[in-house]
Amino acid sequence: MLTCPKCDAEIDIEEDEVDEGESVGCDECGADLKVLGKIPLELAAADEVEVDEDEVYDDDEDLEELEAEEEEEEF
Repeated sequence: MLTCPKCDAEIDIEEDEVDEGESVGCDECGADLKVLGKIPLELAAADEVEVDEDEVYDDDEDLEELEAEEEEEEF
């Protein structure tokens, strides 16, 4: 069972219900939490997680477009 890193309340989340980088909330204290990893499932307070903006993509299409642009710049 996972616990909230802010208030230590139990959080009932299954690995197959979330993705890495996804935000979830604590029902007890209302903290915004980020999924750091799935195996094992690991949570951290969102305000304590550093985000590298270069690695954040809305979906696979954005990533594919960025990769295509990078390939064009190489030539």
